[in-house]
Amino acid sequence: MIRAYKFLLRPTIRQEQALRAMLADHCSLYNGALQERRDAWRHSSKTSINYGDQSAQLKEIRAFDPERQGRWSFSSQQATLRRLDKAFQAFFRRVRTGDQPGYPRFKGAGHFDTVVFPKDGDGCRWDSTPHDRQTRARLQGVGHIRVHQHRLVKGRVKTVSVKREGSRWYVVLSCDEVPAEPLPTTGAVVGIDLGVTHFLTTSTGEHIANPRFLQEAAEELAEAQRHLATFPKRTKRRTKAHRAAARKVAKIHTRIRRQRLDHAHKTALTLVRDHDTIAHEKLNTAGMTRTPKPKPDPEQPGVFLPNQRAAKAGLNRTILDAGWGVFLAILTGKAESAGRSVIAVDPRNTSRTCPACGHTAQENRTTQAKFQCTACGMSANADHIGALNVLNRAGLVLCDAA
Repeated sequence: MIRAYKFLLRPTIRQEQALRAMLADHCSLYNGALQERRDAWRHSSKTSINYGDQSAQLKEIRAFDPERQGRWSFSSQQATLRRLDKAFQAFFRRVRTGDQPGYPRFKGAGHFDTVVFPKDGDGCRWDSTPHDRQTRARLQGVGHIRVHQHRLVKGRVKTVSVKREGSRWYVVLSCDEVPAEPLPTTGAVVGIDLGVTHFLTTSTGEHIANPRFLQEAAEELAEAQRHLATFPKRTKRRTKAHRAAARKVAKIHTRIRRQRLDHAHKTALTLVRDHDTIAHEKLNTAGMTRTPKPKPDPEQPGVFLPNQRAAKAGLNRTILDAGWGVFLAILTGKAESAGRSVIAVDPRNTSRTCPACGHTAQENRTTQAKFQCTACGMSANADHIGALNVLNRAGLVLCDAA
């Protein structure tokens, strides 16, 4: 089993300066490689450059610029070039499938925040001072950085990544061969229905409230963003006040994200501890939060009909604030580690189908919260009905698999 561990770094002032320089030089390498690909394709020869061509130039680049590019790990620079190559591969794949292409863009200093070391021991070393009680990680060009290790690392460390989040630095370990830690069986099976009124409702009728972290911090965030908007968007050098305003907005977003992650981890852990099998809807969050397409008026060229874009934007914000995708990913990971089963079922008509008689109709859902079957008259909470149908469909999936 593969698992990732994330620990807080506590660098000294000089080490933090070296980390910032490392990010800046990798960002420069990424942008330079992107510019080379653009220039080669715009040339009359229409030359296509791949990862192998650019990786072969690294030796010359490091020799030409030993004070900057020559300081850092060769393997980490290859990983940065491989990252750009993956962006181009995804771009060409979207072109072939007819999706919105999204050509790879240059990375600004604030948008390049991760450096990957593909192998532990090659330019980096996890637990570089095993004789010391304090855990440290050694990075080439930076030194031995103190790590706040709050849990044991199991398995074999494969890759090491250094990530900047605001004013903090983290090390992320990707470990292979991590042993599972199965929990005692409980014999309980549950279906869950995710929503916006309630974060989730179980098939037993339990409701877990939606914390709405973004909505709680909306006024504070809006005030910070208004203050940030008073500064020019494009400037070569930010003032001290401008940087402080940007840090405040980033700090609020970071707090909201951490609160959302904490709530998702605690909720998923409770479900995994209490149930052997957990069924949920297979949701397409990206499609559910997509902006509606404009509707041209056939009678008046250049005029568009109302498409409820403002109302959809509010719903999208609420869905993204709930963090369904993050929660389901965390739930799947915890269930795999604990030896539990997670089943994703078809979400169509789960809140419109009567679990008693099987009648499916749009009229069964009278309101957002109320369900009343037009055939047998069964009445219940709509989210509870959805969770029951999810559980029933999970049983059918298990029967088909058997």
